[in-house]
Amino acid sequence: MIYITGDTHRDFERVILLCLETDTTEDDVLIILGDVGINFFGPPEDFLLKKALSFLPITLFCIHGNHEMRPESLAGYEEVKRYGGTVYMEPEFPNLLFAKDGEIYKFGSCRCIAIGGAYSVDKGWRLMKGAGWWADEQPSDEIKARVEKRLEEENWEIDVVLSHTCPEKFVPHEKLLAFIDQSTVDKSTEKWLDTIEDRLSYKEWYCGHYHIDKLVDNFRFMSDSIKELTE
Repeated sequence: MIYITGDTHRDFERVILLCLETDTTEDDVLIILGDVGINFFGPPEDFLLKKALSFLPITLFCIHGNHEMRPESLAGYEEVKRYGGTVYMEPEFPNLLFAKDGEIYKFGSCRCIAIGGAYSVDKGWRLMKGAGWWADEQPSDEIKARVEKRLEEENWEIDVVLSHTCPEKFVPHEKLLAFIDQSTVDKSTEKWLDTIEDRLSYKEWYCGHYHIDKLVDNFRFMSDSIKELTE
């Protein structure tokens, strides 16, 4: 089975419950739409968490968020082939996979493209407190070009988009923080995703980031809920 959920931020209670309630195995996959939290602190904290997660009878397939380091920037990750595309994996934790932005993966009959990253509205607070913040949190020009090239090869048709943030047109304004001046927020990734969405023919689009469960036509925001990926 292929399941999908929103950001976990190092809280894996819902993942454990899924494993217990559905008797999963490592052949089952849970797609997490960014901000997983397992590359936030670095060792030893992250190592201990990954070690614990490695015992779960499920494979976690993670989209890059804005509250974690990119796996390609960390020692120990290798590029390997899984589900028809390239993923980042640490050999010690083969059930903890990170998608490579712009890759297309095959889950059942669904062709899914991964597009991670977003801007952190809490950037200033994190810098002030000495918490983790990384300048490459948003997709680079190179990543954007790779995404567009891959979609061009697919004639701008795909079954499912797996992203962390959403196109600007879909931003759930009811979830925006009232104390944040939105004119100070970098919306470049959302604006770029607008141009993708305008051209793309897709069946479903899933994103996290906004911590809301909401469906708008065939665009779905995921938070704490878990659903099966439509075949």
